[in-house]
This record gives sequence, structure tokens and C-alpha cells, in this order.
Amino acid sequence: MPCASAPSSRWRRGRDADIDAGIAQDTDNPELTEAFFTKAKRTRGPQKTPTKQLVSLRLDPEVISFFRAAGPGWQARINETLRKAAGF
Repeated sequence: MPCASAPSSRWRRGRDADIDAGIAQDTDNPELTEAFFTKAKRTRGPQKTPTKQLVSLRLDPEVISFFRAAGPGWQARINETLRKAAGF
């Protein structure tokens, strides 16, 4: 026997329909669709406390190709190589 305090499925369907209608009418907050998530880009925000300094550095094309060939994180690998060369 269903619990006396549980809403009936008919009432629940009616309430869900009201909520769906309210979502459809809200032009400020449209429902997020699969197309929205397909176009969405995941980005990082600014660092809370920047740990590195932005510099412009000219490198030979072969050096860049070597590090990029290993995939993402190539800039971090260059940084690590420079740290080792500097003795840190």
C-alpha cells in the first residue's frame, strides 16, 4: 500500500508539467540542450596567485617541434628542462 504522505503519480505528472512549462517560458534562463554542451568550451580561470611569469622567448623550430611532438604539456616540459639546466 502506498504511503499516505507520498504524492500520487497523477499529481506528480501535473506538477512536472507545470515545472517544464515554467522552464520553457523563462527566456532569461533557457534549458541547456545537447547543442549547448557540444559548443561549450572548458577553460581555466585566472590563477589565484600566479606562480609563473609570462615571457616572450624565441626558440628554434626544431626545439619547439621536439617538445610538441610529445603532446600536451610541452611548455611545462620546456620549463622543467630549463630548471634542470639552471641547476634548480
